[in-house]
Amino acid sequence: MDRADVLILGGGLVGSALAVALDAHGLTSIVVDPADPETILGAGFDGRASAIASAPMRMFEAIGVADRLAGKGCPIAGIRVSDGLEPGKLDFAPREDEGALGHMFENRVLRGALFEAALAAPLADVRMRTRAVHVDRSATGVTATLDSGGTVHASLLIAAEGRNSPTRDAAGLKTARWTYDHAAMVATFGHARSHENIAFEIFYPEGPFAILPLLDDDHGHRSAIVWTVNARDAAGMTKISDRAYLAEAEKKMGGFLGALGPLSGRFSYPLGFHHAAWITADRLALVGDAAHGIHPIAGQGVNVGFRDVATLVEVLVDGKRLGMDLGDAQLLARYQRWRGLDTFMVAAATDGLTRLFGIPGKTAAAVRRFGLSAVDKLPPLKDWFMGEARGESGDVPKLLQGLTV
Repeated sequence: MDRADVLILGGGLVGSALAVALDAHGLTSIVVDPADPETILGAGFDGRASAIASAPMRMFEAIGVADRLAGKGCPIAGIRVSDGLEPGKLDFAPREDEGALGHMFENRVLRGALFEAALAAPLADVRMRTRAVHVDRSATGVTATLDSGGTVHASLLIAAEGRNSPTRDAAGLKTARWTYDHAAMVATFGHARSHENIAFEIFYPEGPFAILPLLDDDHGHRSAIVWTVNARDAAGMTKISDRAYLAEAEKKMGGFLGALGPLSGRFSYPLGFHHAAWITADRLALVGDAAHGIHPIAGQGVNVGFRDVATLVEVLVDGKRLGMDLGDAQLLARYQRWRGLDTFMVAAATDGLTRLFGIPGKTAAAVRRFGLSAVDKLPPLKDWFMGEARGESGDVPKLLQGLTV
């Protein structure tokens, strides 16, 4: 197709999910991405795993993606938060009438399911290995010239290009950004004892150490590890042997999972923060990391992007029912209002937690442990944190409730 309701630049997790969600509501899209599918779907491309909260999982069910993920994710039955290995912890668990807090998926599994769903969506035209070389946003619509030589038209442009979005920068949408001088060391590893579907977040002054449950494989029990280290130590940590790496990891977790190994390939990612105060411009909306990038401390990064998708789809479907131009400034203003505060609150909370748990010293550690234990004993406050973790706080879009718009 040469004309669609929406032109999406970026076909990653969030861009693909948006195309599938639009298709489920009768809206057409053209997705343009320069990446080679064979590269981004390869086992060695991205060693990360993501905790998909229960609300985005309901969206996957509503738009027909859940079947592609069936049996491929590990249900999260609980989350345990602690300050180092000292006494004092905070446990989150669902009530008896509630399902899992979320599901852990390896990113390559998520990416494959969403990409295949986008390819199969009849109203989505996915063009990989393709780049938009010129985009014009005018009063009458969006026109893009592609490096393939073609020209496409849409009512609205969506930037889903990730944290270094050239479209966002070209539109003059300013972002607050800083680096944490930290790197996340990411790997998957086997262990002798079962994780019992519990995710662990152990805080150390140099950064959080997360152990995230994965499905067992032929070798036995497995988890993903997200290990935050000082940026200056990251290069050295990538060079040490697997045996030394696992020995250090076992010290960090106190050995509660038993003997560790085997270890997968290891990856390292720099950590930073960025937040666009304004996520819309003329006939343009930002979603996912193009709009906001947060510390992985609470595992909310991609979930915030899926909240963008659910919100934007609801705004656009409502607009189409009213016969409005999908690039209408009123629709974009509604999206800005709906997402602006939520993304800022999540960003501020994760940044605050990162700084709070990074304060060294015994007094700070004692205060943190007291706080964790206090929250553990206060059901209303604990329920609030649970709602945030599930993606069920605030004005929840219909798709995150499992409903089509």
